[in-house]
Amino acid sequence: AGMSCSLSPGRPGPCPCRIFVAGIGFFSLCFLMTSLGGQFSAKRPGDTPFTMRGPSKWGIFLRISPTEHRNISQIDCDGNHLVELMNGPVVDRGGPIGLVERIQAIAQNLSDMAVRVEQILQLKDGATGQCEVPKDPHYPDCPSKVDWMRARWTSDPCYAFYGVDGSDCSFLIYLSEVEWFCPPLTWRNQTTTPTHIPFPKRQAAFRSDIGALLEQVGTGKESLSFMKRRMRRLAAQWASAARRLNDRLRSQWREQKRILVHVGFLTEESGDVFSPKVLKGGPLGEMVQWADILTALHVLGHNLKISVSLKELQGFLGVPPGRGSCPLTGPLPFDLIYTDYHGLQQMRQHMGLSLRKHKCHIRVIDTFGTEPAYNHEDYATLHGYRTNWGYWNLNCRQYMTMFPHTPDNSFMGFVAEELNDTERLSIQRNKVDSMAVVYGKEASMWKGKERFLAILHRYMDIHGTVYYETQRPPEVPAFVKNHGLLPQQELQQLLRKAKLFIGFGFPYEGPAPLEAIANGCIFLQPKFKPSHSSLNHEFFRGKPTSRQVSSQHPYAEQYIGRPHVITVDFNNSQEFESAIQDIMKTKVEPYLPYEYTCEGMLERVHAYIQNQVGFSSSWPGSPPNPFVLLPNSSALAWASNNISTPPSWPPLSALRLLASLEGQSCIDACQSAGLICEPAFYRFINIKEAFSGLEVQCDGVEAEINHIFPAFSVESSECGLQKDPLLFSCAGANNKYHRLCPCRDYRKGQVALCRDCL
Repeated sequence: AGMSCSLSPGRPGPCPCRIFVAGIGFFSLCFLMTSLGGQFSAKRPGDTPFTMRGPSKWGIFLRISPTEHRNISQIDCDGNHLVELMNGPVVDRGGPIGLVERIQAIAQNLSDMAVRVEQILQLKDGATGQCEVPKDPHYPDCPSKVDWMRARWTSDPCYAFYGVDGSDCSFLIYLSEVEWFCPPLTWRNQTTTPTHIPFPKRQAAFRSDIGALLEQVGTGKESLSFMKRRMRRLAAQWASAARRLNDRLRSQWREQKRILVHVGFLTEESGDVFSPKVLKGGPLGEMVQWADILTALHVLGHNLKISVSLKELQGFLGVPPGRGSCPLTGPLPFDLIYTDYHGLQQMRQHMGLSLRKHKCHIRVIDTFGTEPAYNHEDYATLHGYRTNWGYWNLNCRQYMTMFPHTPDNSFMGFVAEELNDTERLSIQRNKVDSMAVVYGKEASMWKGKERFLAILHRYMDIHGTVYYETQRPPEVPAFVKNHGLLPQQELQQLLRKAKLFIGFGFPYEGPAPLEAIANGCIFLQPKFKPSHSSLNHEFFRGKPTSRQVSSQHPYAEQYIGRPHVITVDFNNSQEFESAIQDIMKTKVEPYLPYEYTCEGMLERVHAYIQNQVGFSSSWPGSPPNPFVLLPNSSALAWASNNISTPPSWPPLSALRLLASLEGQSCIDACQSAGLICEPAFYRFINIKEAFSGLEVQCDGVEAEINHIFPAFSVESSECGLQKDPLLFSCAGANNKYHRLCPCRDYRKGQVALCRDCL
């Protein structure tokens, strides 16, 4: 481990290096004595007492570490190594050499070597004297981390990769220069730390060709083949949408981002449970969304790297060899990383502390959403919100959902196919008013549905697309025409003929109902009484949200509604039959919300990439009151003449501050006013002036760690601000408090963006 004797307090004993110097003097004396006795009659010319053949007499010299040996070798100003100096004469071999001259030369060489080694030892002592473990209040974890390294440094090869050799000096160098638990060492040459030149900024240009993307996605998994088929099928629509959006943006300069997309749930390490389901009717919503995310990022012109294995992830990130305990030392080679919860777990295992350092670059594709109370690790643990998936301490806008059901998160979405005029006309001509298609590809979804299917059968022919290998599933009634699992294009043709698409209550919030509505179907779905949530339903248990799911597809119920979407209680036979009768009389046109078109998704993702930067979470306030009361309203707006208006996205011109009812969440409070709760605005309303602006009487204003704050109690005149910005939350309610709610307007058909957000 090198010359580390001075680094081991409590371990007495002479330093081997000192023994080495003393040994040189003793050996020199013996050599001179034997030389004077005529011992130069060596059997072979050129042999000297220092010629090393076989086992070395200089074993103690070989215990010097390679670094010290290299330093010793470099001392000779002529570039000659000490081994060469020891093995060869210092005068011209060509002429006669007298005995006295030879003895003097050898003695001088020995003396020079002893002096130089002593100088090295003194230099080493000067450095190693600084390797006592510091007790610095600015680095309180340093001693415990050194203790951990002493016991466990061999547990991962990456420590040795960074130069750890078991000595306290190497521990301190690692903990101060690779990690950041110990203070910098004064004797280390800090000027050698490489300065990282920032990557040059490039302009992003829209792409219409997806050939390069298809190559990057790769092969070898049925899930990847499914995604590539979808990309090819929608390629023309993406290209057309890119041209329209480019025209609307007037070719404004967009920065090209370096983006890593790591699809964690498709890796072998996570089990890749989805690939086998592709051919067996399993839910494919996640793969639909990932295919569309990849296509959107590519079409927007960004520089993509795609990973579907742990090996690819490690290579792209530049992870040091080992088990992932060590952080990355260089700059993150990506501006953004899109992954899922499986990928996030894998990144934590293989990036070490770097994940914490670079977490603002991460975007997590999260189907059902993550609320702040579940995301905050300590708070979740203390207050019963800890689940298997939350607790990552991210800004909740870094979680990106399939539907805009949780405004604490960012709505990513996916796309459904758009129809051209010819296809719309064909649908109008070929619709069969007596034809229904069931939403359910797995036989288990049909169990217990016979009663209301019998009612439906009195009015319509029922078609199914249930997967089976050899025998028709017994759960599917005999009067149902089952087509088996259909490729996407054949399923689309079936939907273009059908009048009704009916859901059984599962799967929740998938893409199929939107695709059916886009093809001119009416979607009939069950209403849940009571609403499903993690508190009462097994499917949601363990998911990091308390959201109340009122129907199979809340987005379709809330944002689309009648006549395209009808939501009824399937357990009420009279209500169900009445809905069927209404559907038989109703004519609908194909309908697709703008936010689920290719152009809508490109617009949304573009806005996120260019504007969601930094995720600032606090603002010190700017008295006097920065709010003004809106005319004929109880809501406040940001004063347009406020000279200290800080930068914000969404812009503060969209802010509407209002107070919720007692026991009401900010999601519901904003929604009741025709607005959307905007968590990015919490930092601007988490100030005392917000209470006075709303004319709330406060006996005092205290800061508290509570996910419903800022809030106030009328009864007790208590007013509380949020102490931890990670807990700013649109979700959550308390019967004692009115919440302060930051709301905003939104663009028609694009709920994720305010009117001035582009």
